[in-house]
Amino acid sequence: MSVPYTEKPWAFLNEYRGKAFNGEWPTLPEMFKITVSHYPERPCLTIYEPDRISLNYTQALKIIEAVARWLYGKGVRHGDRVAVTGKNAPEWAVAYLGVLFAGATVVPIDYQLKNEEIDLLIKTSGARMLFVDEEKHEHFIKTPGKLESIISLKKGIGTYIYDLDGQQTEIEQAVESDIAAILFTSGTMGVPKGVMLTHKNFVSDCYLAQGTPLIVFHTDVFYAILPIHHSYTMLAVFIETISTGAEVVFGKRMVTSQILKDLKEAKITMLLGVPMLFNKVLAGIIRGIKEKGPMAYLLISFMMGISGIIKKVFKVNPGKKMFKFLLDKASLTSIRICISGGGPLAPSVFRKYNQLGIDFVQGYGLTETSPIITINPIEQYKETSVGRTCPQVDMKILNADERGIGEVIVKGPMVMKGYYNMPDETADSFTSDGYLKTGDLGYMDSENYLYLTGRAKNMIVTEGGKNVYPEEIENEFQLYEEIEQILIRGYVQDKKMKSEIIEALVYPNPEFKNEKGDIPSAEDTKARIEQIISEVNQRLQPYQKIDRTVILDKPMEMTTTKKIKRGELNT
Repeated sequence: MSVPYTEKPWAFLNEYRGKAFNGEWPTLPEMFKITVSHYPERPCLTIYEPDRISLNYTQALKIIEAVARWLYGKGVRHGDRVAVTGKNAPEWAVAYLGVLFAGATVVPIDYQLKNEEIDLLIKTSGARMLFVDEEKHEHFIKTPGKLESIISLKKGIGTYIYDLDGQQTEIEQAVESDIAAILFTSGTMGVPKGVMLTHKNFVSDCYLAQGTPLIVFHTDVFYAILPIHHSYTMLAVFIETISTGAEVVFGKRMVTSQILKDLKEAKITMLLGVPMLFNKVLAGIIRGIKEKGPMAYLLISFMMGISGIIKKVFKVNPGKKMFKFLLDKASLTSIRICISGGGPLAPSVFRKYNQLGIDFVQGYGLTETSPIITINPIEQYKETSVGRTCPQVDMKILNADERGIGEVIVKGPMVMKGYYNMPDETADSFTSDGYLKTGDLGYMDSENYLYLTGRAKNMIVTEGGKNVYPEEIENEFQLYEEIEQILIRGYVQDKKMKSEIIEALVYPNPEFKNEKGDIPSAEDTKARIEQIISEVNQRLQPYQKIDRTVILDKPMEMTTTKKIKRGELNT
């Protein structure tokens, strides 16, 4: 099902303007209340581990408002900061929304950070209170600081300590231009950079992303498996869910077997993930096909190719029925749409999912843009693109080279207010005419589709003066199961001339097994990695070829969205 690109999924808000909210966009609490009025009995927040616990929209609103009253009773007022850190769970979502219903600003913090890093972010944000999971609760109780209260995100919906029937309080609510959240883009012990996102940033981005068109129904079931503190999951899963009356199911463990179990049990329809997740699931499907024998593999591959052509040309999706036996085995039968974000996805991966009958798209954005600014339309997708610009996004390419590649700059209602208490850094991140400098390099076509080539700071300049974008090369390795991680970077071979060659840092997949079912020896692994590098080099332009390979004996450190931390490598 599709709607014209010109149709506005947010048009229904007009009937609530002046009644449920004033201004151009509702705040997040106002948006949530509008959804509750539409779908009071629909499931809202659900978890399946260890037992299924679920709140419908009416129940969720009652608890959220109780949290807001409790916070008000503790002295939290309009504009105060309250931090939240913990594993994905309904309690996290209730705390997050409770802070916003109290008129305050929420500071979501990566739970995987070290305690001292969390301490630093709390101090930097000036948070008055902290919601934290039970296992870290004791640390923050014992740690001296300026926090007035530390509240445990207790296990189980029924264990909240708040008075659900407490007296109504006249809480000063936020307006759309107020800061809803401060999101820190780094957990290092340097100077943390907090992105200030307003209610307008989040709500506008939530609805405008649906105008690509990306149709979300109130019957959809989203899966929150990536950390919810991250802007991608926060907006594209959590906030999208509560804007439409859909259900969000929280996954706690990034383990493939657990994910597949959740997908089947919860009948997930909207699966949002990062390239690493989709690569692993697809690799499992392809492995299963190969196990059927070479003739079966050739036949199924041929059928997938035909399915992809039919879908692309005739806008009909035969793959869902053709490959039901494969989708069943991979627990993907109920999936309506897969969306990849948080990093570059290989076009070959994009293509194969669509061939299998799954509406698979990818988008692009960054924390500073709330984050979505482009999405591939389901029926007009381009496999090598990260999508078409969302409505109201004004995008340009700054200082384009002969290939049309330059820095991507944007304006729009989803662009951040700035960095918290960092006026100089804020000013440096915008052009003189008000466009946000993303730091990403790319080019656009005549239909406003964006094609990314890499990060400006990662670009390699060869001895011949050619610009090489590491991410373009890394994409070529996404379907090789033998490789767990790969990072392409420049290596200064001649320090006097300062000329760079291209090197690959490779961490082999420690769980990979050969055709005999054995884990290969270190020598065989090295030989196979070198063979793969040679295969990829043959597909690259001469100036892109990898000159040197370093095989690592331990994995490179990654972010919570499974991107390698390039700046922290000393190899």
